[in-house]
Amino acid sequence: MSIDNEEYQPINCDDYDNLELACQRQLHLQIQLRDGETIEGKANQLILRKKIECLLVDSNKGTRELRLDYIISFSNPEIGTIVIEHS
Repeated sequence: MSIDNEEYQPINCDDYDNLELACQRQLHLQIQLRDGETIEGKANQLILRKKIECLLVDSNKGTRELRLDYIISFSNPEIGTIVIEHS
């Protein structure tokens, strides 16, 4: 999926806040993406790049940059499973 050819769809504020919390606590997340891929890694930080919000995740394959609107859900035992809603 090309990051530039699709208009960004902002996610629900509560979901964003949960991702922010995950980053602050450096939680290890299991993330389900729209394309079916599952990524596991430590939530690092939320960034804004060209008006697109992204989550940086540190995994054993290095740091990945995930568009928030490409995430279906994320989970961690501490926060449970959160299914992303688009605003």
